[in-house]
Amino acid sequence: MMKLSLCLAAVTISLAGYSQNNGGSISGNIESTFQFLNNDTLIGANQPAEKGLLNTYMNVFYTNGNFKAGMRLESYLPRIQGYPNRFDGTGIGMRYIGYSNDLVDVTLGSFYEQFGSGMIFRAYEDRSLGYDNLMDGARLILRPYDGIVIKGVYGYQRLSFQEGKIVHSDGIVRGFDAEINLNTTFKKLKDKKLDITLGGSFMSKYQADDREDIILPENVGSYGGRAGLRYGKFTLDGEYIIKEQDPSVDNLFIYNYGHAALFNFGYSKKGLGIVVSAKSVDNMSYRSDRNMELQDLFINYLPALNKTHTYNLVASLYPYATQPVGETAFQAEVLYTIKKGSKIGGKYGTSINANFSTAYRPNQHTEGLDPIADSTGVGYTTGLFDMSDSLYWRDFNINIERKFNKKFKLKVSYFNIALNNDVAKVTGGAKGIIHTNVGVIEGQYKINRKHSLRWELQALFIADDKLGEINDQGDWATVVIEYNVSPNWFFSVMDQYNYGNPSEDLRVHYFYGTFGYIKGATRISAGYGRQRAGLFCVGGVCRFVPASNGLTLSFTQSF
Repeated sequence: MMKLSLCLAAVTISLAGYSQNNGGSISGNIESTFQFLNNDTLIGANQPAEKGLLNTYMNVFYTNGNFKAGMRLESYLPRIQGYPNRFDGTGIGMRYIGYSNDLVDVTLGSFYEQFGSGMIFRAYEDRSLGYDNLMDGARLILRPYDGIVIKGVYGYQRLSFQEGKIVHSDGIVRGFDAEINLNTTFKKLKDKKLDITLGGSFMSKYQADDREDIILPENVGSYGGRAGLRYGKFTLDGEYIIKEQDPSVDNLFIYNYGHAALFNFGYSKKGLGIVVSAKSVDNMSYRSDRNMELQDLFINYLPALNKTHTYNLVASLYPYATQPVGETAFQAEVLYTIKKGSKIGGKYGTSINANFSTAYRPNQHTEGLDPIADSTGVGYTTGLFDMSDSLYWRDFNINIERKFNKKFKLKVSYFNIALNNDVAKVTGGAKGIIHTNVGVIEGQYKINRKHSLRWELQALFIADDKLGEINDQGDWATVVIEYNVSPNWFFSVMDQYNYGNPSEDLRVHYFYGTFGYIKGATRISAGYGRQRAGLFCVGGVCRFVPASNGLTLSFTQSF
């Protein structure tokens, strides 16, 4: 694989030089983050032995007619805090070469891809999470007829980046996907109001049986289909996936089949939008290595059925991570705009957004089953949307936003969240259900054409436990102030204060200041202060970030 990396890198560099005289184009970007950290015993922040930490990435993409090539250089000297310990060194972390035309798109090397909603297969990168499960191998995409797309993938997943080299999983991943839009393919349906898209996928992984005490399936398949309907203002789509027997660390090596189902209904017109979603998941941890844990080597991705929050106290203190072992979840959201010019809507109109989401443990019936004594190895039975009364997560939130004049805009938000800390473990200081209420007031004021001010006032109130004692870390408050000088400068300060901590010594201010400069495709920023330990989550996928106190410098450049 190292020889392949060097070969593809050499080809990419050669093509880049060739492009200067033959009309090809080169694009890419650079991203670098540097940290200098201090000891802070009060918040549990430690200074690393190196004192300075650095993550740097550079993507280079080349295209010339039907040909394409690209590579990414990565450098961790060492990695910044919160990144997995398997990121180390400097080298080529991604490289590919390919060819495409109207019929075919073929890629050799590294690639990212997704089938359907991702519940059966998704290879993607999220740098903020330190997550990258790219595929290394070959991908073929065919478009044999209008409205028809066929995809095939084959290769190894990226597990880590050690000593400047990609380290792959032990298992091989392969599969194909087909999708057809009936209205595009069949001309008689072109002008019909009902738009129909159908799709189907099959994935398989191979990993040698490395156990002597039990018999493990070496080839594990998953398969399913999806459909999407559009009719005027209405949308309806659904996907259902079945996973074959896949004993692993996640499911304690039982031989149950797994399933995942996702349904979305939407209605939209001017001033009103409604979305209702439902998800049923059981035993859908699907990895290319059955012995891996946490976020390593997932072949699939289970979309989170809860709103992605951005306010500091809501997003960072008690976030919810999707449970691949099993969950039954529901979400409903309504966006309504009160007509502008009305008494309630005001001159510019008022928008109201309400969201509700919840997740429960599936019912797992074990009557008459013994996975140890039973030769089938089946640990329980369950069904689609067979839901227990064991709550994982519940979130109700509403925000009201109104523009009062050309200069001033205000948003008021309320969040009521219940999190089962025994399942979605986010803190060591509480057991069972954590109940919180969060209020946020956000204002924006445009001083003049170039200068603007934005501020946030946030407060989190945590409910006492059954014994009347303060739960977990108690109440919090956060103040954020941002000042922008368009188009180049920005300044911000944030103070996150744990004023309700039951221990007076831990009633700490987490003060953090940032400023930066932007010009064209260049962005430079510097930040200094304290950051609390906790989970950082994106789309239901989380990573733990330790407490820190120090300086962070960042630089990004696109070309």
